[in-house]
Amino acid sequence: MSLRILDIIEGTTVDGPGFRTAIYFAGCRHCCPGCHNPESWDFNSGSEVDIETLLKVISANDMDVSLSGGDPVYQINDMIPLCRAIKNLGKTIWLYTGFTFEELWSLEKGKELIETVDVVVEGPYIESLRDTNLLFRGSSNQRLIVCPDSTPYNIKIWESDF
Repeated sequence: MSLRILDIIEGTTVDGPGFRTAIYFAGCRHCCPGCHNPESWDFNSGSEVDIETLLKVISANDMDVSLSGGDPVYQINDMIPLCRAIKNLGKTIWLYTGFTFEELWSLEKGKELIETVDVVVEGPYIESLRDTNLLFRGSSNQRLIVCPDSTPYNIKIWESDF
């Protein structure tokens, strides 16, 4: 089982609280105008990386994990076992996606994915709502939702302790 990966950034502080290992996935159909990473839209870019290799990197770094891209949700079938394995290492997971929480919930395996992550940073980037003062997101429409405590009917927003 492998995933299409663009890059792994070790020790980033921009994709969630604290030092994190950020894994950037290839492929995105949202194609948000003003996207900071349009090279990630190509589903054929990057390289295939198996879950075991990703887990070795995560273990060696001993940091929590952020999954970004592109949009990792386009690889949902392989994302779920990866997330379960990361959780088994005792790491928190932040998932960045252009899907809204409600859209993610309605996907065939969306609820299952939500149950494996700690926070979903959700929603498309909207250039007209860009706000550089926001923590861990680019536009004010995007929400940081605590999982698996949330449902579309009862959303718990992540609050910073910074």
